[in-house]
Amino acid sequence: MNAEAVNPATPGPVTSGHVTPTGSRRKSRPRLDLRRLGRAALLGPAARDRLPDAIGHVVDAHRAHHPDADLETLRRAYLLAESSHRGQMRKSGEPYITHPLAVTLILAELGAETTTLTASLLHDTVEDTEVTLDQVGEQFGEEVRYLVDGVTKLEKVDYGAAAEPETFRKMLVATGNDVRVMSIKLADRLHNMRTLGVMRPEKQERIAKVTRDVLIPLAERLGVQALKTELEDLVFAILHPEEYEHTRELIVRNAARADDPLAEVADDVRKVLREADITAEVLIRPRHFVSVHRVSRRRGALRGADFGRLLVLVNEDADCYGVLGELHTCMTPVVSEFKDFIAVPKFNLYQSLHTAVAGTDGQVVEVLIRTHQMHKVAEAGVVALGNPYAAPPEEQSASDGERVDPTRPGWLSRLLDWQRAAPDPDTFWSTLREDLAQDREITVFRPDGGTLGLPEGATCVDAAYAQYGEDAHACIGARVNGRLATLSTVLKDGDTVQLLMGQDAASEPSREWLEHAHTPAARIAIQRWLTAHPVQDEASGAVPEEAARPLTDDPGPSPAPDAPVPGRPTTAQVLVDRAGATVRLAGCCTPVPPDEVTGFAVRGGAVTVHRVECAGVARMKSAGRAEVGVRWGEGTECRVTLVAESFVRPHLLADLTEAMALEGAEIVSATVEPPDRQQVRHTYTVQLPDAAHLPTLMRAMRNVAGVYDVSRAQRQASDA
Repeated sequence: MNAEAVNPATPGPVTSGHVTPTGSRRKSRPRLDLRRLGRAALLGPAARDRLPDAIGHVVDAHRAHHPDADLETLRRAYLLAESSHRGQMRKSGEPYITHPLAVTLILAELGAETTTLTASLLHDTVEDTEVTLDQVGEQFGEEVRYLVDGVTKLEKVDYGAAAEPETFRKMLVATGNDVRVMSIKLADRLHNMRTLGVMRPEKQERIAKVTRDVLIPLAERLGVQALKTELEDLVFAILHPEEYEHTRELIVRNAARADDPLAEVADDVRKVLREADITAEVLIRPRHFVSVHRVSRRRGALRGADFGRLLVLVNEDADCYGVLGELHTCMTPVVSEFKDFIAVPKFNLYQSLHTAVAGTDGQVVEVLIRTHQMHKVAEAGVVALGNPYAAPPEEQSASDGERVDPTRPGWLSRLLDWQRAAPDPDTFWSTLREDLAQDREITVFRPDGGTLGLPEGATCVDAAYAQYGEDAHACIGARVNGRLATLSTVLKDGDTVQLLMGQDAASEPSREWLEHAHTPAARIAIQRWLTAHPVQDEASGAVPEEAARPLTDDPGPSPAPDAPVPGRPTTAQVLVDRAGATVRLAGCCTPVPPDEVTGFAVRGGAVTVHRVECAGVARMKSAGRAEVGVRWGEGTECRVTLVAESFVRPHLLADLTEAMALEGAEIVSATVEPPDRQQVRHTYTVQLPDAAHLPTLMRAMRNVAGVYDVSRAQRQASDA
């Protein structure tokens, strides 16, 4: 949309024929000569009784996936798009029609159905020509109109401000809960990235960063690996040109080698499967540029087998395991490399068996085993599913009456649920960024044999909300692999988790759960409950920042700026340079006198106080949050959270608490996590009569036998 360039800025993934990773997926159909296509488009609809030559490439690709497709709709869409864009030129001097044609070809090669291709051909007409949405609806139906409208709305989102919460929320709402809108947007961005070279370097860099931060993670979540990998390479070429060129030289040198260990192992695999009477196609799948770069950084000098993988395609699921058995029997397997994503698919629909075998020269070759259908979904993700919103045949209905549809509720649908449930854009954005940053997933098992897919680093809190939704508010504990565990326990791939639910209908989540929640579903559900049930902090009398009410126009009478903060008679006083503001000491860094501190305003007119070295301070500054001046008052009593790490030994807990009591520390709360590798972590919140005693207390705790470290709490803070 509004594509502003033509020729690639660098060779690499755009033009390097035999070394281009994406080229291996389209050997039978070379990339289009867009200049020749543009000249064909200039001829116009001279022969209206047949499809114009310019769209012939799209037709061939579409028929390969949908041989019975009705092409009349495509013909009419092309004629409308060509006539509407006639006279418009891209900045390169090419006819503008080359852009929607190229975008549509990308989707056709991925197997998109006719409705998506029709909308793709028309995706710029409403924005850039005199064609109206009503005209699109009259000629092509409401479904095409809906898709074109969604793509047009997406284009109006300011991607340059993609780091802003409200921007991303609007982008998701603009999709209208239809993954096909996002598919068209991704193909549109891919073609624009392929043709970015004539733009100014600073604009190339800006577009590349937005692509990296927003659209590539979306492509990953939607499973469209073919688009994701090429977008990664194009971004790599623009943002890291020197490393990209070095990687390209490595690939070119390897391609020029006389011997190819991948080809030798591929021949061995074909022989093994032929003797086992297993029908399979064995392909060499080159790694794309970013993948080669990552491998080189991890392993140093690369060997021939590091530049690609073997891909084994079979007809049936059972054949995948047959291939695996033959390879592990007849060749030397690297058992640690085995992963089964068929039994437990990844969050983005990906299914495959991963293994590795050692060649005769000792080189390790990675092998992917999947069916042809799995391969189609692995490459095209949701695009390969056709129309995910059409009513399925009766035999495909689930036993519970719901449709069998892996995209609904899919990631995009869940995202829309999250943004509706989030109490504010900041909460939605912070949780979403964490989710987008996750590129590894674990699978944990329920006692009934079911599974839960969670991001790496997830805890029992995340598992509770993944399984029970908002009913997880009543969770009181968990058993991990049969042993009692705290809800903060980090889960590992393959763990069995039994969640213990309370019977009290009035059960409520703890504020501390936010510190242990990593998934958007968990964080938003907890935050939503806290916002709906504001309570007074017992220690301060101030409304906690997580549950503070919105600002009002009339804050009421305010004390002088230097007046002691009300409601904290038993803790160190903090003076704030803001009339009427109450104060809350941040739980993430637990500041005490004489720490250097700063403050940030939160909802409800409160100010949260952080130590200046707290990680949350840098995060809020980068988000543009204004600081509020704060300083310590006359009080000396303080409350602080300490973390002690120790080796496991008898009577350790008794000795540690005794040492703390001897120093005059009153223990307000304590948490002892389950031992891990003979090490245990203790967290204590203590009240001290004088903040000056804190170093002495920490020294006394370190002197307890078995304790090897004591530090101030530095939990990850949610933005104030």
